[in-house]
Amino acid sequence: MQGRIELCGMRFRAYHGVLEEERRCGGDFVVDFSCAYPFDQALVTDDLSDTLDYSAVYAVIAREMAVPSQLLEHLAGRIAAALRSSFPEMGPARIRVAKMNPPLGGEADHSAVVLEF
Repeated sequence: MQGRIELCGMRFRAYHGVLEEERRCGGDFVVDFSCAYPFDQALVTDDLSDTLDYSAVYAVIAREMAVPSQLLEHLAGRIAAALRSSFPEMGPARIRVAKMNPPLGGEADHSAVVLEF
């Protein structure tokens, strides 16, 4: 049985951006993750070893969020590669990285990059 696992609204203070001020002062980011995962054993066993450990996924994402990137695209790509490397058993996945209040010269709640891998 194939299901989906989602971690939504992970919030980080990080130092990503093209502008020097963004890399110096930092900004607020929100990350959403989902993936297909074969958790049919977990349905029966109720054992963490039979599914994807959410805290381990969060740790991988947090580690990548701590490494500055200029582009959200690059950041999302690094997160995707790290997740795929750490959890090869996961199926098709999606990562969304949003920068809150991006410096656009006008008002915008956030900008975001979505990567399916």
